[in-house]
Amino acid sequence: MHRTVNLSGLGLAVPDHIIRQADAAALAESLFSGRMKGFRHLAPIFSNSGIRRRHTVQPLSWFIEPHGWAERMQAYVEGASRLFVEAATRALRQAGLTAQDVDCVVTVSSTGFSVPSIEARVAGEMDFRPDIERVPVFGLGCAGGVSGFSIASRLAASRPGARVLLVAIELCSLAFRLDEPTNVNVVASALFGDGAAACVLTVGEGGIASVESTGEHLFPDTLDIMGWTVDDPGLGIVLAQSLPHFVSSRIGPVIAEMLSGNGLDATEIDRFVCHPGGAKVLDALEGALSLGQGTLNDERQVLAEYGNMSSPTVLFVLERAIRAGLPERSAMIAMGPGFSVSCITLRRAA
Repeated sequence: MHRTVNLSGLGLAVPDHIIRQADAAALAESLFSGRMKGFRHLAPIFSNSGIRRRHTVQPLSWFIEPHGWAERMQAYVEGASRLFVEAATRALRQAGLTAQDVDCVVTVSSTGFSVPSIEARVAGEMDFRPDIERVPVFGLGCAGGVSGFSIASRLAASRPGARVLLVAIELCSLAFRLDEPTNVNVVASALFGDGAAACVLTVGEGGIASVESTGEHLFPDTLDIMGWTVDDPGLGIVLAQSLPHFVSSRIGPVIAEMLSGNGLDATEIDRFVCHPGGAKVLDALEGALSLGQGTLNDERQVLAEYGNMSSPTVLFVLERAIRAGLPERSAMIAMGPGFSVSCITLRRAA
């Protein structure tokens, strides 16, 4: 029997430290210009990124010093735990629930490691029940907000009356590498920020919107487009320059196929809610989805205010769309390592 899964609450959280893009550009120049012959040609990425500021768990001065795994992961556990509690508490409050009402929690993160996982570390502070089901998910990257939402919705649908909490947390800034004077590291230092978003998913009537369909697509032989390398100092970014072209040429047909598989056509989508991976990626998405230039301006505003926070960023866009008033049908889209794309369609609650 089909069960309708509803989004009942959504909460956001960001760290207190704010790095303005001009300050990030100045720091990058001081750190890398003397070690990179091509830095002068790369430096405009800071002003051309469409980003004005980002939130980070550490102040700007932290990035001037070298850090190894231990320091990075200590900062990750502390920062992710705080953001989990803030985002989850806000989402539960909007849903009219408490942590005692949660039957299952899905925690999505790809920017740090913690054993026990973050939701276990904060279980006492949140006041989760001892019998709560925990599903920590690693490795989805920027697609994690949509893929995690899909996982959480399937868990909710499989258990009559279950209340599932999804929390996506990423501390991308902790992967900054002082020891890597490379183009991709400089680009990453211009794009990524930290943040968290939480969603409450329930079965039944009411809520903000209902989950209509879900879909994912994994492209073969694309492991080099996006991801992490792992070595002694920490994680290293993998981000291909070809990403915008890949989006322009490959994403449109795949989204159309996913929609068609659920009996939908792109013309039936009133609003696309997209992960804002970067200014060029948003331009490419508008072309790939046959949208008018400027259609994804809410995505551009989120990018400007927060940068690319990886998995939670698309949920920041969704929150903005909800405040503006969701149309009848929306499609939430994000791309991530693999290379992969995830899509969920939502119907506005009656």
